Amino acid sequence: MSTPIEQGYAAGRARREKIIGVATELFGRVGFNGATMLEVAQECGISRAGLSHHFPTKESLLEAVLETRDKEDYERFRRNGSAAADGLGVLRGMVDLAEHNTAVPGIIGLYAVLSAEAGSAEHPAHDYFVQRYERIRRGTARALEGARSAGHLAADTDVDETAIELTALMDGLQVQWLLDPNSVDMPTAIRRRIEEVLTVPLFAELVAE
Repeated sequence: MSTPIEQGYAAGRARREKIIGVATELFGRVGFNGATMLEVAQECGISRAGLSHHFPTKESLLEAVLETRDKEDYERFRRNGSAAADGLGVLRGMVDLAEHNTAVPGIIGLYAVLSAEAGSAEHPAHDYFVQRYERIRRGTARALEGARSAGHLAADTDVDETAIELTALMDGLQVQWLLDPNSVDMPTAIRRRIEEVLTVPLFAELVAE
């Protein structure tokens, strides 16, 4: 049986997670600049002071929202075998992420709105998105190099250019899907483009197993 202190910690964690979830939806709906901490508190059913106990500033709340998404994405890629040297786990993870994103329109809206807002150097998420895109392109290029070393990549593929293209494709598909979900199949489109540069089916080993 848990102690009162442990119960207090659990309640605190649950409230923090709820706040992050509400902020994710609100930032995605109206943007970071359009949302207020008072709105977040009201939608969470707590006071503004109660919200400040967990997140003293809107910037600290935004940081928690982005960190939470990054951790979830990392785990998704890890489960797809992202550590494998042939790079296919990372590429599979991209398809898996596209599939997952169809179930979380709030997250897609959040990144679509924030990435546009963050074009301004003054935006608190500007550096985050600059570093995020650099990290994604670098990781994708590294996965493609792994595929090349394993003999799985078409010989004429430029890994750096393909990494840029795949990153742009993911984001472009997300915006189109937000506007008209029934006309855009994100996982199929990203899988098809990845397999165009591979010499093996992306999920062949999983089927064989």
